[in-house]
Amino acid sequence: MNFKAKILGAAMAALSLSSAAQAYTVTPPGERAGIDLASPLPEGVYFVDLAGVGNDRGSVSKASNFDYTVPIIAWATPWTILGGRIQLLAAAPLASVSAPSTPISAESYARGFYNPFVAGQIAFNLGNGFSASYLAGAYIAVDSPNSGGGWNQTTFHQQLALAWHGNGWNATANLMYGIVGNNDTTGAQNSNYFNYDLGLTHTFGKWEVGIIGYGSVTNSINGYWLRGVYQPYAGGNNQFALGGLVGYNFGPVILQFSLSTDVVTNYASKATFAGLHVIIPLWAPDAPKAVVAKY
Repeated sequence: MNFKAKILGAAMAALSLSSAAQAYTVTPPGERAGIDLASPLPEGVYFVDLAGVGNDRGSVSKASNFDYTVPIIAWATPWTILGGRIQLLAAAPLASVSAPSTPISAESYARGFYNPFVAGQIAFNLGNGFSASYLAGAYIAVDSPNSGGGWNQTTFHQQLALAWHGNGWNATANLMYGIVGNNDTTGAQNSNYFNYDLGLTHTFGKWEVGIIGYGSVTNSINGYWLRGVYQPYAGGNNQFALGGLVGYNFGPVILQFSLSTDVVTNYASKATFAGLHVIIPLWAPDAPKAVVAKY
């Protein structure tokens, strides 16, 4: 796989200096808002894509845009522990960033793969419409010549997901905590993060309509490198966004579309994001055939 971190790192560097001082979350806030990641999947293999597009919070210019797509292969194994389904996931996230020209840099655009993701999950059906899951995994460090080491850091990522379904209502909460390792190229420390992606929707036949909310918090104990000089963060960053979601169940394929905007933030600017979730079953074990007795 050709990881184009050098291109993406160059484009990120072209953003305004105010952007450099921001602490970001490795998992984009709102990426998983409104999607049920708690309920165990039926045994099989699934393709899931989590995508989003919007303006970059770290830039004072609304013309600085950021988008991502996270194609995931999920295997709901036949194995269980204490009634919880064991599920394995792998993803190859792809992102792009564009920045307008400034007095010190030209207009730039780049697109490329960044830290691949692997994880294991255990998911429980608790009864009475409730479910819960725990996921542990990692975004793996990626180094590339002349990249400046922008993605050369590993992040330990945990997720607690909760869901309730009843009388057509669907409530979901995906709580994520990332511990970001030091950058292996620059030696820089990076800010840990906590994301919370929430959803409350109602199902009408094949349609699903509701609201989403999500936020992120980064700590303030770490810092970043600027022109070879280590700069501690003056404080952590946080934001909270609200929006709407509409989904449709085509049968084997499920789509969800959301539109949201920051209502509270201390980033350089508020962001408006559009998100898309796609779930496609790829394989399921054959159903056992009925035994017909012959006399």
